[in-house]
Amino acid sequence: MRISDILRDKGDGVVTVTPDLTVQDLLATLAEHRIGAAVVSADGVNVEGIVSERDIVRKLAERGAAVLGEPVSAIHTAQVRTVAPDADVAEVEQLMTERRFRHVPVVADGRLAGIVSIGDVVKKRITELEVQTSALSDYITGERV
Repeated sequence: MRISDILRDKGDGVVTVTPDLTVQDLLATLAEHRIGAAVVSADGVNVEGIVSERDIVRKLAERGAAVLGEPVSAIHTAQVRTVAPDADVAEVEQLMTERRFRHVPVVADGRLAGIVSIGDVVKKRITELEVQTSALSDYITGERV
């Protein structure tokens, strides 16, 4: 199974924010879209970073409420691990688990092509396991078509 399979099901829409957006406005964007992270991009094409709820919470704990008026560029993660659409889902799942991050931008031909979350990966894996379980059950009980 490939990352492109997940994007085919969930879509390739990505919420991006510009580096100069305030953290306060970032919070509003995350809440509006009911998401936990956004890709930082000045043009919506190139990945300049990623910023998550965790980043906000950590910086609030370090610097207090003043961080809300700072630009996203002051708190985002600049070194972003990205994956290609043809990446194997199991490898991406392992990467996310080992590196302890929940969102990975998908880049194709140097352009932002989507984003996958650990929830997307788990959902796809559960669906895959349910299909396999059903096929095995049908085979064992002789109900296969």
